[in-house]
Amino acid sequence: MTQTLLIELLTEELPPKALSKLGAAFAAGIVNGLKARDFLEDDSVATSYATPRRLAVSITKVREVSPDKSIREKVLPVTVALDKEGQATAPLAKKLAALGFPDLQIADLERAQDGKAESFFYTYTAPGSQLEAGLQAALEESVAKLPIPKVMSYQRPDGATVQFVRPAHSVIALFGDQVLPLTLLGLTASNVTQGHRFLTPPGQRAVTVAHADAYADTLVDKAKVIPSFEARKEQIRTALLDKAGADQVLMPEALLDEVASLVEWPVVYECRFEDEFLAVPQECLILTMQTNQKYFALTDTNGKLRSRFLIVSNIATDTPQAIIGGNERVVRPRLSDAKFFFEQDKKKTLESRLPALKNVVYHNKLGTQAERSDRVTGLATAIARRIGADPALAERGARLSKADLLTDMVGEFPELQGIMGTYYARHDGENEEVALAASEHYQPRFAGDTLPSTQTGTAVALADKLETLVGIWAIGLQPTGDKDPFALRRHALGVLRMLIEKRLPLAISELLADAVAQFKDVANFKDPSAEVTAFMLDRLRGILRERGFTPNEIEAVVAQHPDRLDDIVQRLEAVQAFAALPEATSLAAANKRITNILKKNEEALAQAGTVNPALLQDEAEKHLAAAVTRVQPEVDAAFAAGDFTGTLKTLAQLRDAVDAFFNDVMVMAEDIALRNNRLALLSSLHGMMNRVADISKLAA
Repeated sequence: MTQTLLIELLTEELPPKALSKLGAAFAAGIVNGLKARDFLEDDSVATSYATPRRLAVSITKVREVSPDKSIREKVLPVTVALDKEGQATAPLAKKLAALGFPDLQIADLERAQDGKAESFFYTYTAPGSQLEAGLQAALEESVAKLPIPKVMSYQRPDGATVQFVRPAHSVIALFGDQVLPLTLLGLTASNVTQGHRFLTPPGQRAVTVAHADAYADTLVDKAKVIPSFEARKEQIRTALLDKAGADQVLMPEALLDEVASLVEWPVVYECRFEDEFLAVPQECLILTMQTNQKYFALTDTNGKLRSRFLIVSNIATDTPQAIIGGNERVVRPRLSDAKFFFEQDKKKTLESRLPALKNVVYHNKLGTQAERSDRVTGLATAIARRIGADPALAERGARLSKADLLTDMVGEFPELQGIMGTYYARHDGENEEVALAASEHYQPRFAGDTLPSTQTGTAVALADKLETLVGIWAIGLQPTGDKDPFALRRHALGVLRMLIEKRLPLAISELLADAVAQFKDVANFKDPSAEVTAFMLDRLRGILRERGFTPNEIEAVVAQHPDRLDDIVQRLEAVQAFAALPEATSLAAANKRITNILKKNEEALAQAGTVNPALLQDEAEKHLAAAVTRVQPEVDAAFAAGDFTGTLKTLAQLRDAVDAFFNDVMVMAEDIALRNNRLALLSSLHGMMNRVADISKLAA
């Protein structure tokens, strides 16, 4: 018989930032435990629930008894089980007794090959186990493996000490309508839970769940609790959008998740603050509302902050004035603090703060923030010259880029670094590109983030990231496994995105050389350029995979260790177009063969020189040499024009000549002059074929 199983663990309020993971892990642990013990059907469906005070899961089609199993047990090697006369030994008798089969005889056992030796085996049918026993073990395993941020100890009423993320109050274990007498954290299971702390009357807070299938409906109807985390989150999202009306509501997924973890019956109310606070940079107001109060800010259609905001309450009432007024009173001091910080910070220019960077340690092996600022400034100026930007603006932008770290606002809200620098630089009357560089030099901050919009911002952003990559790598703090405390992966991706998407005519080797030059005064500095280059090329592969290119297509380009990336996408698109040609497979295979031949004959090739027409003997090699001579100008012209697709497609003309050459010509002829001439011909062909990409990588 199968029925729906329900497990619920009711607790004190769980950590909101961990609730979603705890709910998923609780459900997955129980499901996996039951699946491993064969209590689930193939089409059993599990539904996870998580509220601020409960973790739960319901699973359909759970077996009351697991199926009988046929088990083939290895007993002992024959050499151990039998003595010289072929009689059973004491170890065999002991082993059979330990397995629960003391009366078995040798004739009852199967003798079979076991690796290089023979062993005795016994096959028997193990009866299925009851759900209660299997579930008890699965439940304990699941709870033990929960990703608990911090375990707390507490005492049960009977004096027993229990350890869990929060004190637990009750457990539900329902198989259909049957209560399973399980125990957990000092509690015995029942079919009773607790309703909403405020929306259910005190005498009616104990809610009975009559059947496992009725859990969600019972909690909604009688307990005033929406048990599904996702359903609660989507209800909040819908209510926020409805209340926002024509305005835009700022609702980051992380904030939605956290708020959904704080309420069991979400209701959205509208609040307001005084318009005078709108004089403060809106990023400050938005951040303090989101971070400190878990409120949702509103903007107009142009992105300008409104003086009204939305809150999510755990109480539904027709008279919410007290709730609204209380939240408005709470947010006011936070906004006042932001206003005070902003006004105080404006009293000092960014430039006046620069000397204090000497008192801020960047890293004990790399000096202070002032020394780092000098390195970034020097590098940004060099990059600006390379990309045709104004070196003076790049120098000024880089010099001021870290000054806002010393402001009160950034001290209170580190997330605003860069953003506040732009506001303060504008207030100081700096050039707009210099002001923007304060925030743009952090871009891109994450995958999909926008790139710097100005040349000055681009130069400073590249400098900041390259200085970090080179400096941190040089002192041995490169990423290991999943550890990357200095976000070097993110910095490398940022550099690559700027080089590719802005099509900057910059060589990676030159950028790294410029960066390394900035560390000339750092003691014991070791140039990490080779390692950083390999690291960046590996990140490059990931970027190109995300753009839809295949591993073979990517390797065709990246295996050539490209130094400039401004045309790499165009090269890959050309490789894609070439790979679609009917001639591609044959030419890629031939190119792979040529690569191997040339690699094995590097010394001979060095002496071969250019192709000598007088030494061409076979018709196939004469035909190939003529084809190469004919096609070469077309390839050169297309490549010079940046027509990489045309460059590769031109090679299709060579397929028949290349195939005939390898069918009819012995490259490694005994005559050394003849051999070297043929190697020279292949070398010429190889260079032309691999001008855009190493097409041998397309060969299977």
